[in-house]
Amino acid sequence: MSKLIRLLSVQTGLTEQDVERIINRAPDTYKSYKIPKRNGKGDRIISQPAREVKALQRVLIDRLRSLRIHDAAMAYRKGISIRANALKHAQNGPIRKYDFESFFPSIKGSDWEQYCLQNPIFSDPGDVHRSVNLFFHRAKRTNVLRLAIGAPASPWLSNVLMYDFDDAVSRAVAKDRVTYTRYADDLTFSAPRTGHLTGVDKIVRKIIHDTQFPRLKLNEAKTTVATKKYRRVVTGLILADNGEVSIGRNKKRLVRAQVHHALMAGVDPGNTSKLLGYIAHLRSVEPSFYHRLLAHYGEDFEARIRAKNGPPVLNL
Repeated sequence: MSKLIRLLSVQTGLTEQDVERIINRAPDTYKSYKIPKRNGKGDRIISQPAREVKALQRVLIDRLRSLRIHDAAMAYRKGISIRANALKHAQNGPIRKYDFESFFPSIKGSDWEQYCLQNPIFSDPGDVHRSVNLFFHRAKRTNVLRLAIGAPASPWLSNVLMYDFDDAVSRAVAKDRVTYTRYADDLTFSAPRTGHLTGVDKIVRKIIHDTQFPRLKLNEAKTTVATKKYRRVVTGLILADNGEVSIGRNKKRLVRAQVHHALMAGVDPGNTSKLLGYIAHLRSVEPSFYHRLLAHYGEDFEARIRAKNGPPVLNL
């Protein structure tokens, strides 16, 4: 019996036969649904595996935690937030941004197989095949196994498989004093002066072309360049000229208005959750503004919002 099957059986309490059965059918257990993209253009397909597949994925991820993830990879890592990603660029001037097209689905089971061939993860070749089945999704009307948006393993696995890409890009651009980070499919480059970014485009495209796995493609419509003369946004946060990051004046004004209204008139339970959720987001991305709210409305203002019900609609 394979070491992988034995490990998953011991860790979950399932029989080895049940573990093998779950793995064999895992790629076909996903349930898919659509959610609107944040930009309002089209839908994003979310595919979640069956509960028992999720459990096995988490066990194997935990066992493989020592696999390398590059320091430039800022998403899906404990203790690292969108604020930490933005702060990497806050002291620089101009930024250049790229976006991968269909990032997770671009990463295939064959990419993980190649990675396993180059790194001695499993002693049994059969366990490589089993791990592919466990980690990857087979969409309808195709035999290709791909990472799914919505599976527990996908974020971590994408960072592992992007190590060589992140390392190659980081080393190449560092020669020109360029800072590089990647937050999932968002690539951000910043530098002291615009001239430092001149070679970035050629470097990125060459490394994408030369990278054998995963095979990725840029979303050309999302390539942007911004200097201090214009609003510089990194993972949804604005880089201020003083080296800090912010949600922006308009959102601050809206949050203040919503907090005031919630304390005076109350909000309905659904919008209460949205408002409190956004306040929690504020606490992590711009703590100085959150503390100004505390100073103005009192340290118990969130508890007072929870205690009320009322009409307004939050549209952050």
